[in-house]
Amino acid sequence: MTINGGISFWYASDDRTDPPRAPLTTDTTADVVIVGGGYTGLWTAYYLKRAAPGLRITLLEQKFCGYGASGRNGGWLYNGIAGRDRYAALHGHPAARRLQQAMNETVTEVIDVAAKEGIDADIHRGGVLEVARTPAQLSRLRAFHAHEVAFGETDRELLDAAATRARIDIADAVGSSWSPHGARIHPLKLAKGLAAAVEALGVVIHESTPVTEIAPGRAVTPYGTVRAPHVLRCTEGFTAALKGQKRSWLPMNSSMIVTAPLPPSVWDRLGWSDSPLLGDMAHAYMYAQRTADDRIAIGGRGVPYRFGSRTDNDGRTQPATVASLTALLTAFFPQLTGTEITHAWSGVLGVPRDWCATVTLDRASGLGWAGGYVGSGVATSNLAARTLRDLVLGESTELTALPWVNHRVRRWEPEPLRWLGVQALYAAYREADRRESATHRPTTTPLARLADRISGRG
Repeated sequence: MTINGGISFWYASDDRTDPPRAPLTTDTTADVVIVGGGYTGLWTAYYLKRAAPGLRITLLEQKFCGYGASGRNGGWLYNGIAGRDRYAALHGHPAARRLQQAMNETVTEVIDVAAKEGIDADIHRGGVLEVARTPAQLSRLRAFHAHEVAFGETDRELLDAAATRARIDIADAVGSSWSPHGARIHPLKLAKGLAAAVEALGVVIHESTPVTEIAPGRAVTPYGTVRAPHVLRCTEGFTAALKGQKRSWLPMNSSMIVTAPLPPSVWDRLGWSDSPLLGDMAHAYMYAQRTADDRIAIGGRGVPYRFGSRTDNDGRTQPATVASLTALLTAFFPQLTGTEITHAWSGVLGVPRDWCATVTLDRASGLGWAGGYVGSGVATSNLAARTLRDLVLGESTELTALPWVNHRVRRWEPEPLRWLGVQALYAAYREADRRESATHRPTTTPLARLADRISGRG
């Protein structure tokens, strides 16, 4: 029987029972108040406290640290960043290339800090394998590979069908691109380890403390107000719940399933021996990993958006989404037909209107924020946090000069236009994938190109 919800498989599989942290009980003050106990908030607290130990930092989390995307994602620690091409258009190719180089280095930074702090998050650096399974996907893959090389990733490898299936035996694989800048992680173990590390440094964490409003100099909760010169919003897909933020970032749903542990005989047939992360070049793309306990965790969009920017109920996802992800698993690996699916869950990620991740600090008001990672937040949150650190401390560094700093974007359309638009876009992407699989034409269908232009991704 599949367990649906319960926050995530990562939550269910972590046998460490940490006592809940006390909620806020009264008004208080700090030098910096951070709203959100996910990766962005935790990394920001970590780097600020390391750089300036005397800072009084308070972190407020509505549930518990790692409750949101940080405890539900696909465990992809990799160098992708949302909006790089947009930044190249706005600021020039060299600036965007510097941003990409910073992301490449961030993968190593996360691994090194986890080791330094004794955080056991099942990290294994096997790189990222992105595969094509149709002629149109292969055309996009080759263009993607060349594009990444042009942004400085000269250690990337382009593989043909045989070399791809030698890495992982994927049905119908016609080629792939492999990057060394990726590692598998257990996402919740990383989040919980970070929370313990920042608490040990002297950061005050209040869990079960929802913030209802952020304003210059204060973060307001039902239990009291924290006043501070700097208030940092690190709420990603849950941003719409804050007063005045409903149209800032769209909470996009992503769902996952995980198999029961697979025996060595199955892995012998599948390969996947160095545990690279696995993605594809479909428009409605998938992402997967081989877990530390020899399962396959695989995810995709499912139902992409809930009306009114609503978020899920502790990770429960629709049965139709579980069925579609199971079908996707067996399409990639027919030999897994009938394999038990033990857990299914969902979560939300933050999507700005132009699909560009950003880091911002308004010096006049002291308000700052980071996010809009569009599903690439495991590593991007670390780079964002180090950048927020430098901005808060008033330092001009290589990080504060990166082109995503202080980027502004227009708000999403009001309902029902927002809901109708997202539903139509993802229906178009799914239909585009269907057509490309059916026709075997080597070019991307015009339907997908139109959807890219309308959404702001193209």
